[in-house]
Amino acid sequence: MSTTTEKPTAPGRRVPLRVLVGIGLAVSLVLAVVVSLFASASPDGLEHVAETLGFADAAADSAVADSPLADYGTAGVENEWLSTAIAGAVGLLITGLVAFGLMRLLARRPVDRD
Repeated sequence: MSTTTEKPTAPGRRVPLRVLVGIGLAVSLVLAVVVSLFASASPDGLEHVAETLGFADAAADSAVADSPLADYGTAGVENEWLSTAIAGAVGLLITGLVAFGLMRLLARRPVDRD
């Protein structure tokens, strides 16, 4: 009878976290840029209801209305699709970095029980 304990190994190779995050980010960026080609120029649901009910003119600009990425676009970029694609990619990168940072910050650390 053997006294060594061996951990069972999962079939296949483990994918490193950096590779997984990189692939996820790349796929998300491609989707954000490509899908923005098909974005509707029609107003979104809230804007449509406001226009239908006649109170769209009562809306005030948000505090960030003059920011470089306001209104799903990028300030200074004349091509509408490129402007939307850049804004989507920047938004995705910022959101991804914040989410990854929070994940790393809040991840449970192994407890040393010596």
